Amino acid sequence: MKKLFTVFALFAVLALSVIPAFAQDEPGTIADIVVASTEAETPEFTVLLAAVAAADPMFLEALSSEGSWTVFAPTDAAFTALLEELGLTAEELLANTDLLNAVLAYHVVPGAFDAASVVALDGAVIGTLLPEMPLAISVDGESVMVNASTVVAADVMASNGIVHVIDAVLVPALDGMEEPMEMMEEPTLSIAETVVASTEADAPQFTVLLAAVAAADPSILEMLTNGGPYTVFAPTDEAFAALLEALGTTAEELLANTELLNTVLAYHVIPGEFSAATVVAAAGASEEGVNVATLLPGTTVNVSLDGESVMVNDATVVATDVYATNGVIHVIDAVLLPPME
Repeated sequence: MKKLFTVFALFAVLALSVIPAFAQDEPGTIADIVVASTEAETPEFTVLLAAVAAADPMFLEALSSEGSWTVFAPTDAAFTALLEELGLTAEELLANTDLLNAVLAYHVVPGAFDAASVVALDGAVIGTLLPEMPLAISVDGESVMVNASTVVAADVMASNGIVHVIDAVLVPALDGMEEPMEMMEEPTLSIAETVVASTEADAPQFTVLLAAVAAADPSILEMLTNGGPYTVFAPTDEAFAALLEALGTTAEELLANTELLNTVLAYHVIPGEFSAATVVAAAGASEEGVNVATLLPGTTVNVSLDGESVMVNDATVVATDVYATNGVIHVIDAVLLPPME
């Protein structure tokens, strides 16, 4: 705990050191902040801005719009080092749209994770906009690492998220990416719409989950409809029934506790899109499994293997790969309860 407090204090100092470069009366969007930084006396993100401009327009649209994002922003010096390592010029990198899209997506995390939340993820992974490709978070002494890069400034607040500055470009292992499973057809429903549609089946499984989303903060429904990509571990009605019995409460009492609902629902949502194949591979990487960041700040779920079963904490995955337009759903047989203070 003392170590985490020390690192968080260092993050706070780093944040104060970078804020003057972005000083504004009202925080702009992440895109606004990057643009404004290039107009400073010592601009730091000219290559990043050029990369966003040259990439798929969805990046500029996302970073300029309402929403919630965390961006790990590499400096110009970081891009210079990468270009030297790759033997490329900036022009050649900017002309390779596919590579540019992949690299930029690997720097953006759905959801807003401040310094304290990032520090709390020591030893865990966090999903990105690049499907199947998470980032590894670690604390090394007083340094916070994202893969092999170091966070050099933190908590630059924007109206649509948070920017943390890093000293190296994050390059995804594209050759190692799993090929996504072929789907019969392209999904047309969001995660929220998929849950709604499932309640109209002959044997509905998610009526309590749907009621919980409807009773929670409206931002949850908005997030599952238009946000993402996310991976959702969705508990069945039987899972909720078992929880209610264990807690000695009723569905009505649970649904009336908005603060608890918000917390529990966020704990079931993982930033990034991860197929069953990726989940199984990650779970089997070590005997302890892998800790994965959730949308509940500073918390993780543990994904592991128990024989042939994939476990998420103490819940078993019973169905997989229900794809939506903004992510994927895996069905679990127990409700995940976050650590409570």
